[in-house]
Amino acid sequence: MSADGELALSSLARSNGGGSEPSVHQLRLFMTLAEELHFGRAAARLFMSQPALSKQIRALERRLSLQLVERTSRAVELTASGHALLPQARAVTEAMANLCHVAEVRSREISGRILVGTLAAEPAMPHTRAILDELHRLHPHLVIEMRSLNFINQYAALVRGEVDVAFLRPPAPSGIQVYQLAEEPRIVCLPSDDPLAEQERITLADLSTRTMVTMPPESPRVWRDFWAVNPRPNGIPIQFGPPAVDVEGVLHAISRKQAIGFLPSSARDFYPRPGIVYRDLVDAPPCTMALTWFVGNRDRPHVALIRKIARTALHRPG
Repeated sequence: MSADGELALSSLARSNGGGSEPSVHQLRLFMTLAEELHFGRAAARLFMSQPALSKQIRALERRLSLQLVERTSRAVELTASGHALLPQARAVTEAMANLCHVAEVRSREISGRILVGTLAAEPAMPHTRAILDELHRLHPHLVIEMRSLNFINQYAALVRGEVDVAFLRPPAPSGIQVYQLAEEPRIVCLPSDDPLAEQERITLADLSTRTMVTMPPESPRVWRDFWAVNPRPNGIPIQFGPPAVDVEGVLHAISRKQAIGFLPSSARDFYPRPGIVYRDLVDAPPCTMALTWFVGNRDRPHVALIRKIARTALHRPG
């Protein structure tokens, strides 16, 4: 645990007067309420009822012997004590998250298990199969556990230690390192009755009046902009439409004629759909496929192992 985490724990213990200590769960509830300043909105975010949230906050206040929030019929405000303890609560929850992360990674190393994240059709790509096949050939007793990721959690899962490595489509945010495996063009996905569907080759200028599928705001900005080709070379602002958290969501919006989207050219083979056509996008930069990992985990045994295999597996004969 960090020094900040230890200080926070000791501070909370002192303010508690030696009674029952608050739980990390209660601190997380308090932090959410402090962000929303509304019991109803906070409860909705936490997927719990408003009375249950209110009960937990009162229990936290009793354990600390402090009033943390002022309740009125219209709003919630933090008291001076609430403001003072909020940074401490954040430090405690972060320290606990770090502890759980290190414990989980260590547990996987001891038990001989590696968690591999993948996005969309990446498990079926030749480079993914080649690397995982070589990993299994060299280390047959290592358990390879696959985890399906989406546009929201693909990079966060690496940072949080939910996966050791992931096969993704950069660009990646800071803190994530990548080893490029392959490259392919991007294509445009259109409703089959769109007038542009009659063209085999389409430019970004051709699409100036089309609505784009919206990538979730939780995904990295650099990644969202790349996949929307934002800004466009002609400077015309993009009109964004319905959101999607994965490829199936993108295809659903297109099939309902709500938007268009850009995908890797391999989507032609992996995602044939009635009501959708794929056309070449001639003036957009290509996309890459990469093995990715969190920089803080790069030298952990299983991560270092698959990184080494990735550098050689794709060049083996056959």
